[in-house]
Amino acid sequence: MSSKIASVLTLIAAAYGQQIGTYQSETHPSLTWQTCTASGSCTTTTGSVVLDGNWRWTHSTSSSTNCYTGNTWDSTLCPDDATCAKNCALDGASYSSTYGITTSGNSLRLNFVTQSSQKNVGSRVYLLADNTHYKTFNLLAQEFTFDVDVSHLPCGLNGALYFVSMPADGGISSTNKAGAQYGTGYCDAQCPRDMKFIGGQANVEGWTPASNNANTGVGGKGSCCAEMDIWEANSISTAVTPHSCDTVTPTVCSGDACGGTYSSSRYAGTCDPDGCDFNSYRQGNKTFYGPGMTVNTNSVFTVVTQTAFGDTTSFANHGGMASMSSAMKSGMVLVLSLWDDYYANMLWLDSTYPTSNTSPGGPRGTCATSSGVPADVESSASNAYVVYSNIKFGPINSTYGH
Repeated sequence: MSSKIASVLTLIAAAYGQQIGTYQSETHPSLTWQTCTASGSCTTTTGSVVLDGNWRWTHSTSSSTNCYTGNTWDSTLCPDDATCAKNCALDGASYSSTYGITTSGNSLRLNFVTQSSQKNVGSRVYLLADNTHYKTFNLLAQEFTFDVDVSHLPCGLNGALYFVSMPADGGISSTNKAGAQYGTGYCDAQCPRDMKFIGGQANVEGWTPASNNANTGVGGKGSCCAEMDIWEANSISTAVTPHSCDTVTPTVCSGDACGGTYSSSRYAGTCDPDGCDFNSYRQGNKTFYGPGMTVNTNSVFTVVTQTAFGDTTSFANHGGMASMSSAMKSGMVLVLSLWDDYYANMLWLDSTYPTSNTSPGGPRGTCATSSGVPADVESSASNAYVVYSNIKFGPINSTYGH
């Protein structure tokens, strides 16, 4: 995944070392999914979803004063990483009215732009097994199936469903008081440095506000872990991309040694930021996926992923498929998101990227190289949304066709 950036209100993110606020109650929207057996029988589980901490309001533990406004920290509350973690509290979320997140039965809808007292752009949520733990999936030699509606996602948007090796409790077992109940602990193979709390402390030291995004920035630390992108898509293009890391457990990196989207040296880190991707258009099949094509994105369709990995040589610098298999065996958390791309305008998914690369592998979709600019899509596609539904998990060949 190229990058995942929270473009939201004047809010603050959290991972570790975070307190709990009391101004807004936290009520998780319910969502059902099914676990299937080899015989094809499926049992329905009623769980819920939780909003990532990066989208939440974080304020002083003793008042409603923001710890972070726009893309700048409050220098009094947050003079350094440790003090900021002690001074700031993460609060509850109004899922529908503020963030455009709604559920119904087994269906989850994420709206792109939601206007309440301020504008919210995009979101990222996780499945909860219970009120304080994410649902983890042991994917090795298993099958994961879901239905998706991408018909309202134009060029420049990405409705992504993927797995990461983040802690099931959101880090609450260490110093974090908020934990999975408030969507903390995120990591991925980009080793994101836009996370405002990482590894038990804030990420204020070395923080540089983004020049092209009024709500985000880049800090001195990053949050790294293995990532399996089984679905990154809009109505034009889709990609499947495993990203391996040197270790299965989440790690904290420092500065440009993190690598990935947020660092000057993309390949300096312990994870593979590019991944080993498959995009049918990029592979030369230009009529397989899209409006009116074999996979007709004008309609809802079913995606089936079977993780029968046996390779040991791909993207070997960070363990390749062997490392990816270890992460899957250890259990991964499901992420469901909708976002736009302030770093590369999503051209890596649906256009030609780099824009001058017309050789095989350069074209990735039919979108213009001038498309995907966040300011444009947030205006022209403000009514965009994605719907994920009918999630099923079980042994290979158990979740469909029965």
